[in-house]
Amino acid sequence: MSSLTYDLTLAGLSVGSAAALTGIGLIVTYRATGVLNFAHGAIAMVCAYALRQCVVVWGWPLWLGAVVTLLVLAPGIGVLLERFVFRPLAVLGGDPARTLVASIGVFVLLVGGAVLLWGQGARDDAPQLMSADPWGQLAVALLLAGGVSAVIRWTRFGRELRAVVDDRQLAVLGGIDADRVAAAGWAFGAFTAGLTGALLAPYVRVDPYGLPLLVMEVVAVAVAARMRSLPVAVVVALGIGVAQSQLTRLHPAGWAQPLLQAVGANLFVVALLVASLVLPGIGRRGALPHPVAARPPAAPHGAWIVAVVLFLLPLGLAGSDLRTAVQVPALAIVLLSLVVVTGRGGQISLGQAAYAGLGSLFTALLAAGRFPVLPRLPELTALAVAVVLVAPLGLLTGWPAIGRRGLALALATFAVGVGVSRFVFAQPYATAGLLLDRPAGFAGDRAYYGLELALLAAALLATRLLRRGRTGRALAAMRDHEEGASAAGVQVPSLKLLAFVCGAALAALGGGLLGMGLRAFDPGTYDPVRSLLWFAAVVVLGADSTLGALVAAALLVGLDAGARGGVAAALVGVLAAFAGRFPGGPYEALRSAAERLRFEGGAHLTAVGARARTRLHPARERAPGRAGLTGATAVSAASGDGAEAALPDRGAGGVAHPEDTPPPVLTAPAAGTPRARPGPAGAPAPVLTARGLRVRYGGFTALDGVDLEVARGRVTAVVGPNGAGKSTLFHCLAGTVRPVRGQVLFGQRDVTRLPAYARTRLGIGRTFQQLAVFPSLTVAENVRVGAEQGPLTDPAAVERALRLFGLDGPVRALPAAGLPTGALRRVELARALAGGPRVLLLDEPAAGLDTAEVAAMARVLRALAADGTALLVVEHDLDLVADLADVVHVMSAGRVVASGPPGRVLDAFAARAGQEAGT
Repeated sequence: MSSLTYDLTLAGLSVGSAAALTGIGLIVTYRATGVLNFAHGAIAMVCAYALRQCVVVWGWPLWLGAVVTLLVLAPGIGVLLERFVFRPLAVLGGDPARTLVASIGVFVLLVGGAVLLWGQGARDDAPQLMSADPWGQLAVALLLAGGVSAVIRWTRFGRELRAVVDDRQLAVLGGIDADRVAAAGWAFGAFTAGLTGALLAPYVRVDPYGLPLLVMEVVAVAVAARMRSLPVAVVVALGIGVAQSQLTRLHPAGWAQPLLQAVGANLFVVALLVASLVLPGIGRRGALPHPVAARPPAAPHGAWIVAVVLFLLPLGLAGSDLRTAVQVPALAIVLLSLVVVTGRGGQISLGQAAYAGLGSLFTALLAAGRFPVLPRLPELTALAVAVVLVAPLGLLTGWPAIGRRGLALALATFAVGVGVSRFVFAQPYATAGLLLDRPAGFAGDRAYYGLELALLAAALLATRLLRRGRTGRALAAMRDHEEGASAAGVQVPSLKLLAFVCGAALAALGGGLLGMGLRAFDPGTYDPVRSLLWFAAVVVLGADSTLGALVAAALLVGLDAGARGGVAAALVGVLAAFAGRFPGGPYEALRSAAERLRFEGGAHLTAVGARARTRLHPARERAPGRAGLTGATAVSAASGDGAEAALPDRGAGGVAHPEDTPPPVLTAPAAGTPRARPGPAGAPAPVLTARGLRVRYGGFTALDGVDLEVARGRVTAVVGPNGAGKSTLFHCLAGTVRPVRGQVLFGQRDVTRLPAYARTRLGIGRTFQQLAVFPSLTVAENVRVGAEQGPLTDPAAVERALRLFGLDGPVRALPAAGLPTGALRRVELARALAGGPRVLLLDEPAAGLDTAEVAAMARVLRALAADGTALLVVEHDLDLVADLADVVHVMSAGRVVASGPPGRVLDAFAARAGQEAGT
């Protein structure tokens, strides 16, 4: 027994050493560039194939093949990736969504290229780089970890590396060559990937799909090390490797035997699931403040006509061509699931192949009468029941999405996909001998293709419905700016779950149809690598485009059927990998190129000519109620009573360009205009109250026992130096930060534990210091989101808010993406006001505005306060505070140090600031 334990330990150390090398490479690349290299496994696969090509096929000596592969090819791949793929993304600002897509694109490109070069067959004759003795591999892993740790900690390059990771732009300003640092990180990461592939190749079958996935399964060790600690990664890798090896001696009996054996053989997958789903999410730099792909322009009718004709053409085919075409509508439905999850909801999902496979598996089990409890069902009924059963399983990825975004969510969904593949699809007890007939009356390819087209039309209709109406606007808001959507009252957690559940249902429907088309359940069709390919294809062809999903399905099936296998993957990989060079995607790049090539003829009027034309052609009479309406307009905030507002005369036709949109001109309340009625104590009753708020970040106390009251009909301002705790207090009141001690009361109700969207629905509105508008929605749709999710249901609220802020002309139909800062500030305020808040929290509302816009905004806020709204303003502009506020609170070091009327408090604050500056 002791000999067996020793032998198993040695075997585990060998596996753990390879896993440790993977973890080291991933961590170094991430620390140097901020990119989790999803292509790490694909680089390992390419290097394993290259080493075999040099030694086995060309007959080179092993040492020469190893030198060329590990010291030339692998680092060269890393340098090329940094230079041509990821450096353009860093120049564009390192958008995490595009970086992730590019990384997945490189993975798909390398896999497709390997298939083109070496075919899909597995190879089991890879040369052995090192002896089977695990001590040598362990020594290599430990030496690499120790050497890299020493370089990072004690050398100048290590200091430069830490500086680039902390703030790349600041490091460049400090004279550091960030490109050189990133290139070195990519070269070393690719070297470790190549070494991993060369070490694993003799012990596994080398193929373009299996080896990359095997390497990526051990990303768990890097996640467990928080993508930072090399010693932790090595220890975790060795521990999992030894534990997995020792578990092979267990031979449990009973119904749980297959599952326990699967767990023992896939302990790295279990670790990946635990690290991704249980541990706190990593990579906050991977959070998605912007959508993966903004809503594209609507496809012209001609494109849809062409698509319909192309999808109908296979009805006239026969033989193998028709059998191949049968896969296209089914795959299109699967890709529509990604349109719902990623394009509509803005959530990254790398596990959709798992839901497609479950749909196919459940359909086969139900049709064969092998599904527990349920009887044997007809094929169409089995498909419908399978969709119903799989849809709730979308919570497997939807639930982690509530608290994770970006990189953390990508890892979680990838882990779920790998887990389903390993623990369900790869188990013979569940999938052995499964055949799947087509529904009665649709056995022929032509009839079955017609059935698929009907179901595809239904899926397109369902997907289109998710884009329209209240739900569609809420999904777009969540995709564009999640925090802004929550502040507008959108129930973001529930909406994420809805997107994933609907996506799982569509994927299950498409997967079931794929299985019926193949007449069997094939686990390889739903391999996790397929998820990466499908995700990349949908994103590069338009994540929010249903037409793009149809085109992607036709390309993926048609190219691989009509050409050598791997062409489709290589093409999609190229498009995804070079996302940094084409930020708008291939369609936008082609459109821009066509516009540049097109001759722009015709004369253009100068400013003088435009004024002359205006004098010669007087403005047409404006229709009442449009952009040119002037006069007094009742404005309602919360109670329906309004302040008098005079809207500007903007000339004929309203606003022609958003840049020319003037700020609204509000008639400020006259002197002595009564505000809210005083309470029994002579002061307005507080609407929002903070009692003893305390917030700590690690060892730093951001708020230390803060008390604050925001009264009805008054403007309360909070000022103080940077780091005083103003933003933390604001976030506590808005619901985005939960204090460790203290209470937040809305009236008499304790809302301390309520999230931001729940507070908005009670009547606490807010704006953001950095604009939180929804760029893919129009101005009117932005405002409508606030009206639909707020505490009051008032059909006239949208029009009233648009008129109040001068947004009721043609500008209302423009996308928010192209508007200037002043107009966007008004859009955000109008959205917050349309919900009818009783309290309005404003975080530096004057940021980015000119003097005229600040004055106009101040008139709006005074009118709102006169109408009874309670306002809290956090602002650095002391002149604005002095002109606007009724009560001012000064904060310093997390405490309120002074409170009172603005004249007295601001004078003392300015004097104190001057003394501190002088000292």
